[in-house]
Amino acid sequence: MDLGPLGVWFFTDGLSAGKAAEFANRVEELGYSALWIPETVGRHPFAHAAWLLSQTERLILATGIANIYARDAHASVSARNTLAEQSGGRFLLGLGVSHAPMVEQVRGHRHTGPVATMRAYLDTMEKAPYSAIPPSETPPTVIAALGPKMLALAAEKTTGAHPYLVPPEHTARARETLGPRPWLCTEQKVLLETNPSRAREVARKALGIYLRLPNYRNNLKRLGYTDADMDDRGSDRLVDALVAWGDEKTIAERIRAHRDAGASHVCIQPLHPEGKPIPDERILEALSPR
Repeated sequence: MDLGPLGVWFFTDGLSAGKAAEFANRVEELGYSALWIPETVGRHPFAHAAWLLSQTERLILATGIANIYARDAHASVSARNTLAEQSGGRFLLGLGVSHAPMVEQVRGHRHTGPVATMRAYLDTMEKAPYSAIPPSETPPTVIAALGPKMLALAAEKTTGAHPYLVPPEHTARARETLGPRPWLCTEQKVLLETNPSRAREVARKALGIYLRLPNYRNNLKRLGYTDADMDDRGSDRLVDALVAWGDEKTIAERIRAHRDAGASHVCIQPLHPEGKPIPDERILEALSPR
């Protein structure tokens, strides 16, 4: 799979199935190599990926991420291989351990030992039987990884890592931990808005839920941010580090900073300047690799 240097990450749950297909086609038309879709409490990521793959010709569909607590390892292997074979190798499986509140309070599971749990899951995937016609090559799998132990696991057991909500400083540390070969697929929120107060208002709305989750807070603390940076609405310093806002040139510089720090692929999340749950296609057009 040629993942390419630039993709798009977006919550398509705010779009109808038809509009999501139109969006995927637009992403493909603009020359982005991949569209990353998450799993929360909305659409089933594999069913939705199948739909979007059927509506596109070249675009890679990636899960960013599929929650391992939502299905066992055998089901993930089956879905990965099925989608890869049906699409001619255009599916990338991204897996993650999610977050304790989502796993325990929403799904009713026990969230313990993230690294050990992920290792056991990947071990089971390696042994899982698959009796259907296989894809022409083993589909790539990446895992959501922030801390050094999960990043090391990504390097050992998978194609690479998919860090979310990170500045370029994290990308540099992640590349150092991963080594030179594994994929490093970094998510970056982007906002085409040059007014600082308006940009930060939209950014804070997008960041709100994440800054309450321990996984992200702990990772940001490793990078030197404090509780004061993350509490309330988030400090300007933190907001500016996590959301690339400004004009096209400023945003392109942030993407380049991730690439210079070692990202093999940056998937941009195009925030709408009015805070709507729809993509801002202006920035996608401005940054188009086409």
